[in-house]
Amino acid sequence: MTTTTFTNIFSTIFTSGSLTLSGFLISLAVALVLGALIAMVYSFHTAHTKGFLGTVALLPAIVAVIIMMVNGSIGASVAVAGTFSLVRFRSAPGTAREIGAVFLVMAIGLACGMGYIAFAAVFALILALVIVCYDRFGFLEKRGSDLEKELRITVPEDLSYEDMFEDLLQKYTSEHKLTSVKTANLGSLNKLHYHVTMKQQGMEKALIDELRCRNGNLEISLALAAESSDL
Repeated sequence: MTTTTFTNIFSTIFTSGSLTLSGFLISLAVALVLGALIAMVYSFHTAHTKGFLGTVALLPAIVAVIIMMVNGSIGASVAVAGTFSLVRFRSAPGTAREIGAVFLVMAIGLACGMGYIAFAAVFALILALVIVCYDRFGFLEKRGSDLEKELRITVPEDLSYEDMFEDLLQKYTSEHKLTSVKTANLGSLNKLHYHVTMKQQGMEKALIDELRCRNGNLEISLALAAESSDL
């Protein structure tokens, strides 16, 4: 394949400099497909929430439309697209991996919006392959991450909780940390939030049963860290 052929493949489809209906539909369709591809890769190989996957799948198309609407002013389009990228993190801080995913799909959307369809497709496929390889060799996820849980314990406000559960947490977890405490029910209850790493799978029920005996059988929840925000 000649250099000219490569140049033609990776050139923009907006050759006339103006937006056409066919160009718009092609760019939008490719952005949606590539966004779905990246979301699928993240769904199989990383901890995630449904809201995050939806953002990853749709953001390339949103960015592509923004780029096409401000055609001829790349600086303005990038500034507007950057504003959209902040929406996900206004209410909940994103992890480094989530921020990286948002920048990745924004780059794909930017390429699609400028008409570089082949470039966007090749870029997305290469990055998807890299993510899979990194996950395969353990670069993306700490070993034993399925053992990482978010533990929430409700206790009466007059209960001295500082050392109340320490022996049980040492018994069932390899690591634990109290990350937050908040009041509930007009101050009559305290809700403790721990980040814990279980020693092994299948110990969750035993831990909850013993905790119930100490917190007066009040509410206790134990969930994967990625799912705890949905509780």
